[in-house]
Order: sequence, then C-alpha cells, then structure tokens
Amino acid sequence: MVEIHKQTDLSPGHETVNIQIAGSDLSFEEVSDQARSRARDIDKNAMMLAWFNRRSGEGFPDYDCGAGDKPPWRVFAESRGANLTIDVNDGEFIFLYLKF
Repeated sequence: MVEIHKQTDLSPGHETVNIQIAGSDLSFEEVSDQARSRARDIDKNAMMLAWFNRRSGEGFPDYDCGAGDKPPWRVFAESRGANLTIDVNDGEFIFLYLKF
C-alpha cells in the first residue's frame, strides 16, 4: 500500500510517501533499495540525503548538526532542501531525498 500526502510542518511542497513492506526480517539494504526505487519513480534524479533506522536507533549523518530538538540526520537533510520523505512501515525506516 502506498499513501501520498503533504506535510505542513516541513517546507512547502514537501512530499511524504508512506509504504508498507511485509516481513519482520527485512534488512536495511532491502528496505533502502525499495525506498530508492520509489523515490526514483517520483524523480529519476532523486538524491538521498539522510536516513533513520528506528530498529537500531541509527541515522545518517549522525554528527551534531545544529541546535534544537530535531535529530542531526533530519537537520542535515532539511538544511539541504530535502523535499521528499519515504516513510517505511510507519516510521520504522525514514529516508529523506532531494528531488529536482
């Protein structure tokens, strides 16, 4: 199932695509490949800026990037114009892209 909606708390025109991928043993690589494929369906030149894996608590980039209550991976991507979020399994994995 794919659901597309606009978020109001991000930049104007920011698109979020929610996808559900079945399987509890999914690897990060499998999920990342599917997210990339969906992003490239929307824009063939979409570039991933950041990601977050809720299972492991890891995000990239993971270095301090600005002050505030947002995680560094989100600050990094948003400050570089991220305008597409691929949200997998209700936030289990999040990928932020720049579409052109």
